Amino acid sequence: MTGIVDAHHHIWRQADLPWLVGPMQPRIFGPYEAIRRDYPIREYLDDLAGTGVVKSVYVQTNWAKERFEDETAWVQRTSEQTGWPHAIVAYADFGADDVRPQLDLLKRYRLVRGVRMQLHWHENPLYRFARRADLCADPTIRRNVTRLADYGWSFDLQVFAPQMPDAAGLAEACPNVTFVLQHAGMLEDLSPTGRSEWRAGMVRLAACPNVVCKLSGLGTFIHRNDPAHIAGILTDSVAIFGVDRCLFGSNFPIEKLWTSYRDLVDAYLDAVKSSPLLRDAILRDTAMRVYCLAP
Repeated sequence: MTGIVDAHHHIWRQADLPWLVGPMQPRIFGPYEAIRRDYPIREYLDDLAGTGVVKSVYVQTNWAKERFEDETAWVQRTSEQTGWPHAIVAYADFGADDVRPQLDLLKRYRLVRGVRMQLHWHENPLYRFARRADLCADPTIRRNVTRLADYGWSFDLQVFAPQMPDAAGLAEACPNVTFVLQHAGMLEDLSPTGRSEWRAGMVRLAACPNVVCKLSGLGTFIHRNDPAHIAGILTDSVAIFGVDRCLFGSNFPIEKLWTSYRDLVDAYLDAVKSSPLLRDAILRDTAMRVYCLAP
């Protein structure tokens, strides 16, 4: 294997992020005092040193909405100065009447490969992000996401299991857009009923050929790096989506709250050790294809 691609990580300056400034705001991943600070690219590179990671994709971190272009410009400059990251998933507001003026601004930045607007909603307020549960079915959202096809960009899709039927409808309404399902569908209910609903939703999404599954953030709801948990979700996701539609993402520095980068990568390597084909697809090839990364 020639190297691992981290298809989901963040870097940030604390001053740019509303949720890292001022009073502690409850977050889906629990207490986060340890990361209420700058997390620059140099620290990220120190974290991944010796793990075999050779490329990475930055995913937006919720700067103030009106500063979406500032975020992208900063990450682009960081890449020009250091060589990392190699692609950007930016932010745009797909609830706007017409998202194209925002996309036209983002088009100025050569590393942009996709866009994320987080659509996940949960009955538990601590897990809630979007203003409504049904945004995937919203006509304005669907119309705007369809427009990504004209830019050749993907949409990073973040939803919980009960939202997956509407999310599949969104993917079907935008057949020329690749959807990257964040955090393997956000399995937060580990009961038999919860797992069953998650699997059913994953099957529904996998029926859409333009949806791929990002195996990232798997410690989000258990607040630890659990190799057995990672292996279980990875195995189920591959069984549902197929080996060529699953990819790895570290979700660093969020996962740094409970693990080291090396231990996280080792957990994934252990989960795919039975098959070089599985290893290469999940840890490199799918991300290279989906995010249009140069060899």
